[in-house]
Amino acid sequence: MDLFAWFDLFKQQLKEADAAQWAVLILGVAEVLLAKANKIWLYPAGIGATILSVYGLFQAQLYAESFLNVYYLVMSIYGWWYWVAKKNEPPVRITHASAADWKITIAIVAGAGVLLYFVLKLYTPSNVPAWDAWVSATAWAGMWLLAKRKVENWILLNISNAFAIPLLFYKSLPLYGVLTIVLFVVACFGYFDWRKIERSTVASDTKA
Repeated sequence: MDLFAWFDLFKQQLKEADAAQWAVLILGVAEVLLAKANKIWLYPAGIGATILSVYGLFQAQLYAESFLNVYYLVMSIYGWWYWVAKKNEPPVRITHASAADWKITIAIVAGAGVLLYFVLKLYTPSNVPAWDAWVSATAWAGMWLLAKRKVENWILLNISNAFAIPLLFYKSLPLYGVLTIVLFVVACFGYFDWRKIERSTVASDTKA
């Protein structure tokens, strides 16, 4: 399919997008901007976007991604509580993933990927079980690294995003696709920002 054909398809899909998809896009962008500004309101925006995403992705038969968003919802609620409870305490330091961290990361991707694939293949009408499982498995691994404050979390999250973008357009969810493109770009900046912070922390420790 050439570029013009893709553009025509994108315009058609935009016309078919419903209010819920537009709400997900608006709330998702708001969440990213609020996160960048370090504002606590990122959590209610994220919770709203996630609730709508669970329903929309389930309707599109992207069951693994729908379940993944349930996890996002739980983590957003926890993050909101944790922010309020621990906001005056120093954050966990940003570091690079160790060899042990990478072993766990690979195990998460492989284990979650295989499990999700067979669940989707055997118990759902999904027509993209491998694709859906891969997107969710790499996101799970990325979120684990994010919780550990590892620079490489952005790499895993963007592997997930890179495969999610065409999947979402294939499933006629163009606004979810656009939001994921935004998240992909933000994750690129996030990687370099975190790497810079990690290097400055190491330099400070060396001087001390």
